[in-house]
Amino acid sequence: MERPVAVAEHAVSVAEPEAKKRRKPFSLSRAASYLQALPLWLVLGFFLLLPILLLLVVSFWDYDFSGLYPDFLTLNYEDVLGSWVTWKTYLNTLKFAAIVWAITLFVGFWIAYFLAFHVRKATTQTVLFLICTVPFLTSNIIRMISWIPVLGRNGLVNSTLIQLGIIPQPIEWLLYSDFAVVLAMVHLYTLFMVTPIFNTLMRIDRSLIEAARDAGASAFQVLWTVILPLAKPGMAIGTIFVVTLVMADFSTVQVMSGGQSASVALMMKNQMSLLQYPAAAANAVVLLAIVLLMVGGILRIVDIRKEL
Repeated sequence: MERPVAVAEHAVSVAEPEAKKRRKPFSLSRAASYLQALPLWLVLGFFLLLPILLLLVVSFWDYDFSGLYPDFLTLNYEDVLGSWVTWKTYLNTLKFAAIVWAITLFVGFWIAYFLAFHVRKATTQTVLFLICTVPFLTSNIIRMISWIPVLGRNGLVNSTLIQLGIIPQPIEWLLYSDFAVVLAMVHLYTLFMVTPIFNTLMRIDRSLIEAARDAGASAFQVLWTVILPLAKPGMAIGTIFVVTLVMADFSTVQVMSGGQSASVALMMKNQMSLLQYPAAAANAVVLLAIVLLMVGGILRIVDIRKEL
């Protein structure tokens, strides 16, 4: 029994240096990969993590009309979480996000579906897609303000409806209302839904659609059982874009509602104009947490790694 044990011990002693030799290049490759990723980590740390950390720190400071005072107070968060006005503002922001998301998803999907499946030539697809992007070459503010002469009391819509005898007097809620805010946001952010969905639809293997049709599936069944499930990653990416943009938009809410509606971003903008930076920072941290929870929920439902 001693000889087999000795042989086994000798085999182990010989195998250990060999294993170390095999692990050495792996360690060097890992170090090289870390060095290659170091510039990216430095950029992300300086431009993303550091500002968020500073935001978190400032949110606990004290302040008055004359300055900021480094401290560790929870008063700013108590004001955010303990005020019904603040909760109502957050709910109003979530309402805008939900309505704009639903409309942009519906409109964006059908635009992308038309470009991907009903336009045969790649050149025509490119031209039509560029036409969709032409309005986005101008500023968001200009495109938003352009709705005012269209929706105003004496604007194009009201003047046309009155001349046609459809309405006796101008419609007041077309401008400076929640309707105007939603309409402007849909106009501003639909392309952010069209682009990822279009990219996803273009990657769908057309043989899957032909197989479904050969199996007797109707056009609706092909859409529901084949195209929509495969388009979920693009829809999820578009949802992340649209929701985050709407939650952070304050200029559209301020201009298109005429100051009659509120959002969290607009509330933070007003706080910063009054030099209430710690209160604005606390609102920003809470808003960031809400957005991250929403994005995390989307990523748990849909795997978007194939699209990235």
